This record gives sequence, C-alpha cells and structure tokens, in this order.
Amino acid sequence: MRLQGKTAIVTGGAQGQGAAIAAAFVAEGARVAIADLADTEGEALARELGESARFEHHDVSDPDSWVRLVATVEDAWGPVDVLVNNAGVLRFGSVEKMPLAEFDLLVAVNLRGCFLGMQSVARSMRKNAGGSIINTSSIEGLGGMAFCTAYAGTKWAIRGMTKAAAMELGPSGIRVNSVHPGMIDTAMTRVHGGDEAMAYGASKVALKRVGQPDDVAPFYVYLASDESSFVTGAEFAIDGGATATHAFGG
Repeated sequence: MRLQGKTAIVTGGAQGQGAAIAAAFVAEGARVAIADLADTEGEALARELGESARFEHHDVSDPDSWVRLVATVEDAWGPVDVLVNNAGVLRFGSVEKMPLAEFDLLVAVNLRGCFLGMQSVARSMRKNAGGSIINTSSIEGLGGMAFCTAYAGTKWAIRGMTKAAAMELGPSGIRVNSVHPGMIDTAMTRVHGGDEAMAYGASKVALKRVGQPDDVAPFYVYLASDESSFVTGAEFAIDGGATATHAFGG
C-alpha cells in the first residue's frame, strides 16, 4: 500500500495509459479522481475500481473546470496529494500544411491543460505541506520527429515547465517531474495506423516491442509515493530504448 491515504487526480484517466495509472494508484491505497471528457468510459472505470475511485467530467483546457474539480475532490477527500497531468492529444502534420486549428488544439490540451493543472493543485497541496505533480510529456519532448513539430513543441514545453515549476514549488514540499513514454499501445496511438504502426514502432527500438499501459503505470506509482521524496525537476524515459541511440542522416 505505497500510496495509502493519498488523494490523487489523474487527467485523461478514463482510458489507455491514464486508466492503467488510476488502477495502479487504487491498488496501492490511493483515492483517485478520474478526470476526463469520456463520461461512459470514466464512469465504468470508477465502478470497476470501487469506492476509492470517482469519475469527474473535466476539460483540462478550461480554468473553471479545474476550480470545480479541485473543490469537489477536496470536499470529498481533502487536499490533493498527487496530480498526474496525463491528458493529451496527438496530431501529425507537416510544418507547411498543418491547419492552425490543429496546432491550437494541441496547445490547449497538452500545454495549457498541464499548466492549469499545476496552478490549480499547487494551492491545494500547500494545505498538506507538499505533494507530487507528474507531467506526462513524451519522447517527442526529448528529441524531434518529422511531422510532429506541433506535438513536439507542446511536449518540450511540458519538459521545461516541469523543471521551472520544480524550482518554484520545491520550497513548499511540492515535487514536479516529467515522464516521457515512447510508443504505448493505446487508442490514441492506434488511430494513427493500427497494427501496422505498432509493428513499425516495435522494429525501431531496442526491446523490439511497443509498450503497454501497464509498463508505464508502476513508474507513476513510484513518483507519487514517498519513495521518490528526493526526486524533483527530473525527466524519465519509458520507451523501450527509443532514446538510447542516434540517427545517421535522418
């Protein structure tokens, strides 16, 4: 029970990687608010996880939605101990042709959502004299890939915001770290090519397979727990070796 007594919010928690994180947190003793726009999936997951989980309809890009979410969680369980800024969207597009509306969507969800989350829970975490914020970036926040300029821009920004926030919030006992998953087999990635995309991704990494949500969730448990009490402002790749090498020629 490594998270016994802790109260957590997991954004994008209804499906895929977020759902695995929420389930892992509950298994380790946390109370988890599953925050997502996917009502059907989120409510089903909350029922499955039992009384230690609740679903909250939440738009990460909306400041008012954050105010309501944190207030609801505090009323139910007390101040927030852990925030997982996991909600995100993926869009591919060339620099020359990507519609501005798609760029704006990536910024609104991936970047604005992450910033608003940190801003909103920091006030709550101070009531407990500390907490852990875990921002989901990507290996595209560590290196570049063609047709990912807009997406990578948001993920690099999350990496930078994480380090700056860690310096600012550290004196209040609030730790801020970023996790950089590689290709994880979820609906968000499968929509861009299905099995063929998964096989291609597997062929490019040292372990010769793509990740599963359950490969990622245990590390979030570590960062949420007191075991990582001296870890802040750091970045962690969970990518099967994708960032262990370099390319010749591009």
